[in-house]
Amino acid sequence: MKISFEALDDCRAWEKAPDFLKSLIGEHGCQRILEVGSGANPTLDPEYVRLSGLEYVTSDVNADELAKADLAFERLVIDLSAEVPESLLGSFDCVFSRLVGEHIRDGEKYHRNLFEVLRPGGISVHCFSSLWTIPFAVNRLLPDSLTDPLLKFVSPRDSHKQGKFKAYYSWSRGPTKTMINRFHSLGFEVIEYIGCFGHAYYRKRFPWLDRLERMKTRFLLQHPVPLLCSYATIILRKPK
Repeated sequence: MKISFEALDDCRAWEKAPDFLKSLIGEHGCQRILEVGSGANPTLDPEYVRLSGLEYVTSDVNADELAKADLAFERLVIDLSAEVPESLLGSFDCVFSRLVGEHIRDGEKYHRNLFEVLRPGGISVHCFSSLWTIPFAVNRLLPDSLTDPLLKFVSPRDSHKQGKFKAYYSWSRGPTKTMINRFHSLGFEVIEYIGCFGHAYYRKRFPWLDRLERMKTRFLLQHPVPLLCSYATIILRKPK
């Protein structure tokens, strides 16, 4: 098991996600991939999926959103935090998600379901926000009636393209011993757990706070405190 820490710019949840996923697919010989909550916009480019011959399933709870996905992708309407159909058990070589895990109400049930849909030797890979950095703690502890307008003020965004979804942060933490033991308790092998420090929520409105956040990030990279991660990436494997 490898545990490491990185700064926000190195986090695999955004621009680095496609290359990160491609490298894992190649390294682990994955052929059938399920991306959770990706809807109409899976991480990999449809042309890459076509040329590589992958069986790539994009999933979502919203059928209308899935209907917009390119025909290169299989589409699956499912809530993986609920019950999983027997037909899906042992179906995938890789389950992947980014910025989905924090929105799951019951992290234990969710990851147990993901364990069940994997084939032996399959990998479960997730990039997610972690609770105990200030913006996410505020988001979790205060009511939506306060956090919705606060988010719009601090970090303006297109509400149609980047809507705010309820976040629970169940099982969304950095690489603490508690979290590692939780994944082990489900039967997973933890291959790698990467904690990320820093966030960009202050940059547009509060540059002086952003400078302090960058200073904090540099300190934490030198003296890591896993519980204070802003984001994390985990690579799990179901034993053969």
